[in-house]
Amino acid sequence: MTPRIEFGRKLKKACSGLPLWSFGHRIGLNEKMSLETTKSIGLAAGAVVLLDQATKKLVVGSLALHDEVVVVPGFFKLVHWGNTGAAWSLFRDRNDLLAIVSLIALLVLFLSRRHFDSHTKVGRAALGLIFGGITGNLIDRLHVQHVIDFLYFFIQPRGGREFGFPAFNVADTAICTGVGLLFLLSWRNVPAKSADPVEQPEAKP
Repeated sequence: MTPRIEFGRKLKKACSGLPLWSFGHRIGLNEKMSLETTKSIGLAAGAVVLLDQATKKLVVGSLALHDEVVVVPGFFKLVHWGNTGAAWSLFRDRNDLLAIVSLIALLVLFLSRRHFDSHTKVGRAALGLIFGGITGNLIDRLHVQHVIDFLYFFIQPRGGREFGFPAFNVADTAICTGVGLLFLLSWRNVPAKSADPVEQPEAKP
């Protein structure tokens, strides 16, 4: 047997012991996990969008714009209000700008989803809620040029002035819940600070 053939056999034998198949297997698993993660987030987001748009359709079909129905006197109303701004009516009449901001937020959130514990069930649920909420309100901005709000909680002392929390919808609730879950996850993942070491008295000679 020539030295070249012998060297080739030894090289083949040595390479057969290397975990090259494991590297390729890991790549396949990562791709599969990434696909499953995206699918889970998409399903959660789709559920939020469907629920959000279904409830808004019921409101639009039942109440004219600016109409209100008292459900619990002095505490809760079903309303049909249009919001061309953001939360608490900030940036009022900036609907087109906020629609662009929503699109950018969706893109940034999608590209950075791996940094938000998307490998956990809670992380995927949180991202799905946020994606769905942003998308639900974005559909309103593109379709009717304002966000449809219909849940209004307030306090009104007998014979006094009404003090209310800004009206909101299912999409807003989903966004706030998703952000809250991400905060909880980030807080849970912060390593606890180690206690200061106790100083030992120096030994006397």
